[in-house]
Amino acid sequence: MLYSLTGDVVYTDSEIAVISCSGVGFECHTTINTLRRIAGSREKVTLLTYLAVREDALTLYGFYDKNELDCFKMLIGVSGVGPKAAMSILSELGVDRLVLCIATNDSKSIQRAQNVGAKTAQRVILELKDKIGSLASEQEGGGTIVPYEEETAGDEQSQAAEALVSLGYSRGEAAAAIRSAARGGKSATVEELIREGLKLMAGQV
Repeated sequence: MLYSLTGDVVYTDSEIAVISCSGVGFECHTTINTLRRIAGSREKVTLLTYLAVREDALTLYGFYDKNELDCFKMLIGVSGVGPKAAMSILSELGVDRLVLCIATNDSKSIQRAQNVGAKTAQRVILELKDKIGSLASEQEGGGTIVPYEEETAGDEQSQAAEALVSLGYSRGEAAAAIRSAARGGKSATVEELIREGLKLMAGQV
């Protein structure tokens, strides 16, 4: 099984990168985030890979970092989500924004991805809620999610803590993580607190 490819970038388009390894060009389907990092590179790059095997095709998917590859594997494990839809979700949202969408039950943002309907978006949230803590990280180029519906109840810390509780953490664990995330006196949004709280719960900081 192919784990990674290291070589020169010889071609890219909106969904494809071709990596030349010892004179052989490997076509990798990839995400916008990965393409931004490697397009035009004059140095050798390494992509972590996933080989999808079907009776009529072998399709290689490539990712710049392990977090993106791990998220892709989680997505294709969701009922009704194939590799194409998983790549679309990652291109639309990225790992950090997807984590926040799941934590805040924001299925509408997930539906922005091409070929992803309402039921599929809801399944992604339902099936990945207890798995996303390990994906919480500060990705280069990540952004802050803008919810469709205005939050009205409670302050930022209580809303962030409730989001962690909804992911299966105890109220004590959630409260402690959010308190730690909020230290330093800086003003933080609910989404920033959730991101930092998830990182703390995953033992990444």
